[in-house]
Parts: sequence; C-alpha cells; structure tokens
Amino acid sequence: MRIQTPRIRQTGFTLIELVVVITILSVLAAIALPRFAALQTEARMAKMNGALASIKAGAALAHSIQLAKGLAHNTAVTMEGPANNVVMNNGYPTAALASIGRAAGLVDDAGAAIPGYVLASTATVFTVTPDSTHPNCSVTYTVPNGTTTFSPTYSNVNVTAANCQ
Repeated sequence: MRIQTPRIRQTGFTLIELVVVITILSVLAAIALPRFAALQTEARMAKMNGALASIKAGAALAHSIQLAKGLAHNTAVTMEGPANNVVMNNGYPTAALASIGRAAGLVDDAGAAIPGYVLASTATVFTVTPDSTHPNCSVTYTVPNGTTTFSPTYSNVNVTAANCQ
C-alpha cells in the first residue's frame, strides 16, 4: 500500500514584490505629504475668511435691525437666541465679545468663544484667530468712531499662507 502525502503549496509575496511595493508607497508618501500640509494651510485660511464673512453678516444684520426699528445709534438691538441683546455704538455692534461676537455667532449664550476659534477684544477692535498656535492668522473688525468712519472696518490682511501655516 502506498501512502500519499499531500503536497503543501506555499503562498505569499516574494522579496522583490515587497521591495517594489515599499518603493511605490515611499514615492507616493513623498509626493502626498507636502500637498497635505498645504491643504491644512488653505483650510485654515478658508476658516478665517468664513469667520470674517460671519462678522460682516452679523454687523450688517444688527445694523439693519436698528434701522428697521428706528432706534438711536447707541441703542442695543435684540437678535435671535436666549442671550440676544447686542450692544451698539454708532449704529454697529461694539467690539465686545458679547456684541459683535454674539451677532456673528462666534460666541455662545454663556459669552464664551465657540470651539475652534480664539477671540480677543479691545475697546474698538475685535480679533479672531483659528487657534492659539497661529496668532498671526487673524481677521479683525473695527467699530466706527462716528467722526471719521461711519461704518465698520473689516480686515483679513493677516490671512496669508505665511501666517496660517
């Protein structure tokens, strides 16, 4: 009687195939990583331009509410939401977080910045940055003074690839 032993067939990749795959992946990684870094910078710049658009829309909406109701230039307006009073100065929101920040939707009802933004305010300038590691990538809102400027000034001059990378 003859005993047959089953043939074991080995499967897998050869060393040459593995080296080729690793080489291809290395080349793709070398090409993709710099492009991915550039995408993060572009995304941060788009985020800041979106914040500026929100500030512009909030200021225009608060100003139009004040005009539609026939209120005085320094009278607070009521906007939507539970914490809805927006303090005005010369017909536009002040630079306070609870004023232009709330009108733009960048501040929650408790008066804190929404996650993803760092907000700063002086008496006349409201500044938004994307995070604490990119302080030079910023947009600003400056309230009108009523003597030389009668509408707010918006700026995104700091939103550049150099400042936002």
